[in-house]
Amino acid sequence: MPSPGPPPPAREDTLVRAIGTLGLAASIVNITVGGGIFRLPASVAGALGAAAPLAYLVCAAAMGLIVLCIADAGRRVSLTGGPYAYVGVALGPYAAFLSGLMLWMIGLFAMAAVSTVFAASVGGLVPSLGGPTSQAVVLIITYAFWGLVNVRGVALGTRLNVVATVAKLLPLLLVIVGGWMAVKAEHLVVPAWPSASDVARTSLLLVFAFAGVETALVPSGEVRSVARTVPRAIAIAMMGITLLYLALQGAAQGVLGPALPGSATPLADTAELAMGGWARTLLLAGAAVSMFGYLGGMTLSVPRVVFAMAADGMLPTRLAAVHRTFHTPHVAIVAHAVLTLALALSGSFERLAILANTSALALYLGCAVAAWRLRTRGVGDSRHSARLPFAAAAPFLAVPVILWLLTGLTRTEWTAFAAAVSIGTMAYVVTQRRA
Repeated sequence: MPSPGPPPPAREDTLVRAIGTLGLAASIVNITVGGGIFRLPASVAGALGAAAPLAYLVCAAAMGLIVLCIADAGRRVSLTGGPYAYVGVALGPYAAFLSGLMLWMIGLFAMAAVSTVFAASVGGLVPSLGGPTSQAVVLIITYAFWGLVNVRGVALGTRLNVVATVAKLLPLLLVIVGGWMAVKAEHLVVPAWPSASDVARTSLLLVFAFAGVETALVPSGEVRSVARTVPRAIAIAMMGITLLYLALQGAAQGVLGPALPGSATPLADTAELAMGGWARTLLLAGAAVSMFGYLGGMTLSVPRVVFAMAADGMLPTRLAAVHRTFHTPHVAIVAHAVLTLALALSGSFERLAILANTSALALYLGCAVAAWRLRTRGVGDSRHSARLPFAAAAPFLAVPVILWLLTGLTRTEWTAFAAAVSIGTMAYVVTQRRA
């Protein structure tokens, strides 16, 4: 195995730095606020009841420490690949490969899962599109659209992400306003506080509700003024997301009460009970728009992991090709879209989707260690860099929090994750020997 050292830089000079603070923040919100929030309030209420906001606060605090580490690393390393690049520069090529592998797994299986729910949502709105063949056509058209948009340029993809983010947030804001006007105070009373283990398991579930920063930062090679843009965009996005989730959970709990855990469409049911049937239809449409935007944001970000790994010699070099006209990693975008579409259409990804949860936390652990390592080596320090409060202490606080969250994993999840890491390691060794 080769000795540790920073991976070779990807072909950053061929990419266009067109993403600003607003565009990056919108991309983070777009990826983070995906399809899960339209089902999540019922799951959290089923575990903790009216005490559900406690898990949001715990998870938000944990993610706050994690994203502070990511922001500190992100402002120091401007290479495409996001956490893959941060970990690689700090800890060497093997660690970079594992982080890139986990990041790609998260993107692949999360996109495939959301794709199936998106197709079902479209079928619910338009009954003629509810059959398996029609849903397959919907997904093919969706991936062809987002693939073409992102191949034609990161600026166009970013602008559409901003539009999709606004479109998905409007129905959610309607639920908050209308729902809180119909809240029953007795539904918000906590009869008994949950145990620490229940909070840990539920917070582990909520990690994916807050996850997205690591994927949205992958196109760092196309971000303007990385040292300032990345921390500001993360701060804007994460504060907004936390307030949004708390408001939605409170509205759903206050309106539906004991009926919330059993609801398959909690936000749509909240809207219907608070405002009428028209609001339910609007929320179902909003869910479809949300997931459509999520797929667009992921199509913008995740293929850049493939591009970066290929440019660094860890995947076939063909995947590092850049379009001569549009200056985008078009081969990586098309390859990722085709693979994700195949997973979504086959449905065979469900048994592997559980790996995404463990991979996310392991990736966050690597980012925390990388942030500490980059800081101690003085990488990226400049008087022009944005200053992050508590960034020096964040890794020492984030690591034990991540380890605590990992206690919520089952033995099956640990076994599956270990198997994936072993397979990835063997692939890495073979690739390096051939190189």
